[in-house]
Amino acid sequence: MQQKIIELNKSLKTKKMPELQSGDVVKVYRKIKEAGKERIQVFEGIIIAVKGKQSSSPLITVRKVSQGIGVELILPIYSPNIDKIELVKQAKVRRAKLYYLRGLTAKKSRMKYKELSAFIQEETEKAKEEIVDAPKEKTEEKVAEIISEETEGAKK
Repeated sequence: MQQKIIELNKSLKTKKMPELQSGDVVKVYRKIKEAGKERIQVFEGIIIAVKGKQSSSPLITVRKVSQGIGVELILPIYSPNIDKIELVKQAKVRRAKLYYLRGLTAKKSRMKYKELSAFIQEETEKAKEEIVDAPKEKTEEKVAEIISEETEGAKK
């Protein structure tokens, strides 16, 4: 029974969103309607809670400090009012709910962030290691052919 519910929830998810967890810094692009016009507003903050991960409508709580005042948004991930969610940084945290950040300043939180660019670089290095030797030889031959064609074109 529980497996059927999980499959149903997976089928109801409409957009593809990144794997979000508490401690991630994200940019949330929200659609705002004002005076008959629609625009997109960006809200950048840290995820302090993720609720209902396996359900068809998971919620994230995003917090930022704006002009010395803490602002929190509780957002359904698959809402039509959310254009996209962009992952900026990831932090190593030991808790699922980071409500204790409400009483701390940014420096006192001492989050150990992992830049997304470094994360992408690590993933590409892992992918390069997994490449089989046979296709690698073929790609080297193709590169050699392209270089030889370019040098011949330059000589003419």
